[in-house]
Amino acid sequence: MPQKADDPIRIVPYDASWPHLFKELALPLRRELGNVALRIDHIGSTSIPGLAAKPVIDLQISIADFEPLEAYRLPLERLGYVFHAENTERTKRFFRESIGQRRTHIHVRRAGSFSEQLPLLFRDFLRTHPLVAQQYADLKIELARQYEWDRQAYTDAKQPFIWNVIAQADEWAQQIGWLPAPSDV
Repeated sequence: MPQKADDPIRIVPYDASWPHLFKELALPLRRELGNVALRIDHIGSTSIPGLAAKPVIDLQISIADFEPLEAYRLPLERLGYVFHAENTERTKRFFRESIGQRRTHIHVRRAGSFSEQLPLLFRDFLRTHPLVAQQYADLKIELARQYEWDRQAYTDAKQPFIWNVIAQADEWAQQIGWLPAPSDV
């Protein structure tokens, strides 16, 4: 998605209301999706207490399979979310808020897949490693200043740090026998 001319990258201090906003968004999803959603989780920077972030709530919906698309697309559209078929990531289906709704990203992924487990591991590692979370916040703040109007450059510049953290998180997960906690909703 191209960045709108009036949509700069904005990192804000942690907002204690983000977990509550997640619940407000997730509960209708749970009702609409029923058993189609095997898990609904709060992911991304707003899911990590104390972490500065873009004020966008990211939700991950875990499903058994991408087909039939209508099994989750229609319930999400009934709630006002817009399917982005042009999403190039083959391991997820992506939905966003419609005009006038609160900024929300919905990532639909296959349950048990690498792409589903990775954001949960990253989140859980940062939740339990506040110094690493602070380094991530500092980096995001600096990159947002540097690439305020270039979302792709901002995202690309974060990747080396993120993959370094994922390597640390994988080692940590092996040491403690990490498994994702039960679904958030």
